[in-house]
Amino acid sequence: MSGFSDPLVAAGVAGLPALYAAGASPVDVTEAYLARIERLNPAINAVVELDAASARAEARASARRWAAGQPLSPIDGAPIAVKANIAVEGLAHTAGIKAYARNIAPVDAACVARLRAAGAVILGTLNMHEAALGATNDNAFLGRCENPHRAGFTPGGSSGGSAAAVAAGLCAAALGTDTMGSVRLPSSYCGVVGYKPALGAIPTDGVMALSWTLDHVGVHARSVEDAALVVRACGVEEGSTTDERPLAVLDLDGLVTLEPAVAANFARTLDSLTAAGWRLERLRIDDLDLGALRRAGLLISEVEGGIEHRRALALDPEGFTPELRSLLAWGARQTPPRLAEAYRLLTESKRKILELTKPYAGILTPTTPQQAFAFSAPAPAGQADLTALGNVLGAPAFALPAGEADGLPLSLQVIGMADGPTQALAARLARALPPATVPETFR
Repeated sequence: MSGFSDPLVAAGVAGLPALYAAGASPVDVTEAYLARIERLNPAINAVVELDAASARAEARASARRWAAGQPLSPIDGAPIAVKANIAVEGLAHTAGIKAYARNIAPVDAACVARLRAAGAVILGTLNMHEAALGATNDNAFLGRCENPHRAGFTPGGSSGGSAAAVAAGLCAAALGTDTMGSVRLPSSYCGVVGYKPALGAIPTDGVMALSWTLDHVGVHARSVEDAALVVRACGVEEGSTTDERPLAVLDLDGLVTLEPAVAANFARTLDSLTAAGWRLERLRIDDLDLGALRRAGLLISEVEGGIEHRRALALDPEGFTPELRSLLAWGARQTPPRLAEAYRLLTESKRKILELTKPYAGILTPTTPQQAFAFSAPAPAGQADLTALGNVLGAPAFALPAGEADGLPLSLQVIGMADGPTQALAARLARALPPATVPETFR
C-alpha cells in the first residue's frame, strides 16, 4: 500500500527501525498517528477508544530504548490498534455489544501483552461488527464504520474498524479476529493486507469468543512484511523458508458467483502470474460446497456465541440488538444431531481438502466474490464463501491487495499449509500484484 505523504506514517511497521536508527523518535511517530486520528477518524469512525496517555508513555519508553541501542524487537515503537473484542487493560472490552459497555478489561489479552513486551505502542480499540457475527460493521452501539475508499460503503467485517484504520493510516497495523473470514474480508474491501495465521498460532486468551472452534487472531497491515513482523511478536513462526511446489487455483465453477470486476481481475492476475513463471494448476474438488461449509460454520458460531453470551443475554437482553438476539436464539434452537452434522461436515471436509492439496504450496482464490458495497444495499449471503475455507482448514491465509476497479479495492487470497512458508509465499505474490492506493482524503 502506497501513497501516504508523511514519511513517519508511510514507513508502516517494517520501515520504522531504519527511521529510528537514523534518529527519528517513536514519540514523533506516535504523535503523528494521534494527530491523524483526531483529524481523520471522525470521517470513518474506526477508532472507538483512544488511550493517548498510555501510548505517549510507551512511545517515550521506546524512544529511550532506541537511543540506547537496545530495542526490544523490530516492532518496538510501532503504533498498533486493537479490535474491540480483544482485551486491552483499562479499556472497554465490549465486542461491539452495548450490554458490555461497562466491561473494563482488567488485563491485556495474551496477544496484546506479547505486543507490549515487544515494545509496541498500543493506541486503543477499534470498531467492529456486533459480537463479530456479521460482515458490514454497521454497529448500532459503536456507530457505523465507513470504508475509507468510499463514504456510505461498508469496510466489511467483522474486523471492519481494524481494516479501515490501517487503510486510512490511523495506525501502523491492527489486530483483528477471524472466524469465517473476519480479517481477510474487510482487508479485501479496504485494500490492505490481512493475515490469519494457523489455528492456535496466536493465543485467543482474552478474546471475547464468537466460536472457540473457529476463532483466530489475525493482523491487518499495509504489507506482508508488516503483518509478519506483528505476528512474530505474537509468537508465530518466521517466514524464512520457500515452498517450491505449484499453487492450486481452486476451480470455482458452480461453487461461487463472482462479480464481473472480481472475475476479470482474478483471470488477469492468473495470466500475469503464469507469464512471470509461476506454476499454477487448476484444482477441482468433487462434492465441494463452499456455501454449505460457510453455513455449517455459521451454525456453529451462533450456537457457541449463544453460550458465550448466555449470562449477558439473561441480564440485559436489550443490550443486544434484535438482529443479534435473533441469530443467537436461532443457534439456541439447534438440535444436538444438527450441530453434530455441522461439526462432522467441517471435520470431513478438512481431511479431504488437506489430502487433495498436499502436492501444492497453497490455494489461490479471490478473497471475496464482490467488492465493497453500499450500506443501503443488501449484504450478500455468500460474502465469506471463499474466506471460510481457511477457517475450516485451520490454515494460514492472506488477503493481498490486487489492484482496484471503479475506485474500490480488489484482493487475492492465498491459503497456505504452514505459517512460515505461507508468509514467504505471500511476500512473493504481493510483489507481483498491483497495490491498492491510499484514498485521497487520507494521504
